[in-house]
Amino acid sequence: MAKIFQVSVRGALTRVVEPLARRLLAVGVTPNAVTVTGTIGCVVGALGFGARGHLVAGALIVTFFALTDMLDGTMARLRGQGSSRFGAFLDSSMDRVSDGAVFGSVTYLLAVRGDHAGVAAALLCLVLGQLVSYVKARAEGLGMTCNVGVAERTERLITVGVGGLLTGLGLGWALPASLWLLAALSLVTVGQRIAHVYRQAELGADA
Repeated sequence: MAKIFQVSVRGALTRVVEPLARRLLAVGVTPNAVTVTGTIGCVVGALGFGARGHLVAGALIVTFFALTDMLDGTMARLRGQGSSRFGAFLDSSMDRVSDGAVFGSVTYLLAVRGDHAGVAAALLCLVLGQLVSYVKARAEGLGMTCNVGVAERTERLITVGVGGLLTGLGLGWALPASLWLLAALSLVTVGQRIAHVYRQAELGADA
């Protein structure tokens, strides 16, 4: 099933990111350094701004640094290495840190504002988002593929980012609504990935 953030859009962003990747490599910056820097930026945007109610600034900062998720991979490809084993490990680990900071800050902000339904939605997003990633990692560890689902990490960050941005601009309902939408999409994605792995496992058993 096609992802929300279409492949064509990803391709367009890659064409924008690639010149920057080349420049960074030329001055000696490594993909792993970009990965860590992106994580630090996301954490600062989420905890330093978003959790304090500065949703517009927080959303913009997190979105900017989330683009490093494409940048480090592009840099590794341009170096002719693909993604090294440690680079892949570091990238996945730092993604979990960033996701925890983003959804943790949203949960804290909604709790301070007394929006208990919003808190529930944010916690669901946090748990389901981690499960989406875990299912893929576990499947790949067993030698199967699992690159399916309507809401991968990019889609999750865009959805909550748009909700935070709109709420920061005065639409108070936008952030909770985006969280409930994201929780539903994440649950669907978990189901899609489990079904995809099940089909592979059954085919393997019948072979």
